[in-house]
Amino acid sequence: MRPSGRNLSEMRSVSIETGVVKHAEGSCLIRMGDTHVLCTASLEERVPPFVKGSGLGWVTAEYGMLPRSTSTRMRREAQAGKQGGRTVEIQRLIGRSLRAGVDRVALGERQITVDCDVIQADGGTRCASITGGWVALRLAVTALMKAGAIVTDPLVSEVAAVSCGIYAGQPVLDLDYPEDSEAGVDGNFVLRGDGRLIEVQMSAEGATFSRPEMAQLLDLAEAGVAELVAAQRAAVA
Repeated sequence: MRPSGRNLSEMRSVSIETGVVKHAEGSCLIRMGDTHVLCTASLEERVPPFVKGSGLGWVTAEYGMLPRSTSTRMRREAQAGKQGGRTVEIQRLIGRSLRAGVDRVALGERQITVDCDVIQADGGTRCASITGGWVALRLAVTALMKAGAIVTDPLVSEVAAVSCGIYAGQPVLDLDYPEDSEAGVDGNFVLRGDGRLIEVQMSAEGATFSRPEMAQLLDLAEAGVAELVAAQRAAVA
């Protein structure tokens, strides 16, 4: 039995509320169980120096956790004067995941920055950030198209992510914190809406896993992402 009482292949409840930030070109609040992330997409008519003159657009991301997103207060990274390694790794993951669903030629030479701020954390914050980040990105691109700034839709597919792992010897979908902290194997799966894999992060946490077990986790992830993509489509419809 999972701590939450869910079935092995059962996702947490998912909700996506759009238009939650007045000034952002795209925004949403995604809730995956007790993990809540505010995602905004901001448009700039410029690109980083390494992209300038290429005719290609750029999508990047920033990620952070608010001080009381966890059970005890976290110190703001700005107070320490630099971002932690975990933060840098996660925001790079979010950025490259979202870019995998973008036709950068069609986007044109402009940048969209997706900010993901964790309001409440209960496991799977990077996955919720990617899933909600795509919704914010979709809304920003739709606004661009309505304004006539671009003609061809640069978003070639949805992008969503979910965690899977082996908890108490069983493969489970969408780990919450009690499971994540005790899982023998932990994995994050990022997929496009068309089923193409973008990134798989898997590691043994005190146990090892077999190839058939890895396949089981991928099967769970594909089913979970299909549910998330349905929620994304409903949110932006």
